[in-house]
Amino acid sequence: MSERPNNALTLRRRQAIITLSALGVAPLMPAQAQAGRATPPQSLGPFYPRGAGERPTQTDADLLAFDGDRLLSRGVPIYLTGRVLDRRGTPVAQAEVEIWQCDANAVYHHPAGGAETERDPHFQGYGRAQTEADGRFHFRTIRPVAYPGRTPHIHVRIAPRGGGALATQLYLPDEPGNSRDFLFRQLSRDEQAALTLTLRPTQATHPLARGTQLTANTELMLA
Repeated sequence: MSERPNNALTLRRRQAIITLSALGVAPLMPAQAQAGRATPPQSLGPFYPRGAGERPTQTDADLLAFDGDRLLSRGVPIYLTGRVLDRRGTPVAQAEVEIWQCDANAVYHHPAGGAETERDPHFQGYGRAQTEADGRFHFRTIRPVAYPGRTPHIHVRIAPRGGGALATQLYLPDEPGNSRDFLFRQLSRDEQAALTLTLRPTQATHPLARGTQLTANTELMLA
């Protein structure tokens, strides 16, 4: 018997709460309020690891496992990179960037995620990195897959040193589930574009690009 929780009930509750208060994150900004192109915030979701006890043993920026050049993790390996900017377009250095997502089996590696027997043991599920002087961050992970009730997405939380954290979610272009996803549909077209990853074949030489098929790029602007 599957250990996966009743996601339908969880998602209904989340949708109702998000509609009112975005689960404690600032409400979605209307398009006309985004003159500075600030990245629209979105929910942390129920599987954000809020403490050390909910996080994996390893929390580095490499969410994949390799045996030499052989990928052990399931899924399509991607190099996720981007920049964090302030509203003036200035790079934000030394900000903590967290990502988390379900594995290729659509299971979150979180105590409340359920289906522990179905988890990919070679996928970390969560990672942290710090932005460089030019505001850039780097991760090695998998192309996100659909989770029951949700279109493929990667959760991101940015915590700059001066405070004012941003939580949001990154999506894939032209994904059939986007038009049905209750969070994606709340966004304006401009906001959807701001949260949609640009995917290209990997050509980068960064160490975390090794062994990946695609590079996913984004720019995230703090309010």
